Amino acid sequence: NACFRAGDIARQILSFSHQTEQGQKPVVLRAIVNESLKLLRSSIPSTVEIRQHISKGPGTILADPVQIHQVIINLCANAAHAMKENGGTLEIHLMGTDLDERSVRQYPGLSPGRYMRLSISDTGHGIDPEIIDRIFDPYFTTKKFGEGSGMGLSVVHGIVKNHGGVITVYSEPGKGTTFRILFLQIETGSTPKKPNTQAPPGG
Repeated sequence: NACFRAGDIARQILSFSHQTEQGQKPVVLRAIVNESLKLLRSSIPSTVEIRQHISKGPGTILADPVQIHQVIINLCANAAHAMKENGGTLEIHLMGTDLDERSVRQYPGLSPGRYMRLSISDTGHGIDPEIIDRIFDPYFTTKKFGEGSGMGLSVVHGIVKNHGGVITVYSEPGKGTTFRILFLQIETGSTPKKPNTQAPPGG
């Protein structure tokens, strides 16, 4: 599964560079988060403790599972990098939340409704307030040469936006960083598959 997922991610990077549309389908976000955490555990230093708080509700969203997997991997890898020297705690929260007319105002572009909120927090060195507005810019990175391309967060931002979601960041230098993502929930079966009307191949 890890090998096939890696191939999918490689194709995703290529398609991202060519701005091609990705196939979205109803997926249970909890399942993608759990799969991502299993793969992450082997690559994150043992000095980083992983704590997960995953709701057991259905939490179905319309998404490309490969892209969502890439979002989680990128954010968790960045969090681990921020704690590589002194260790720390990586926390992943996933739960449903309702946004009414009042609360949705703080998220431009969203409409009132039921959302899944994914939060990824670390206790690392945090982000300098002077650069926090630039972290989603392409090729912007604070990592040393050879440690990062500066594309990770810009790809994450693009994926979340293409899924009709929103991503926010809160950070305090010396205390850590928290990324929060909101995805609109859908009712299971609300997007039925189109019947195949093409004639079967002959010959």
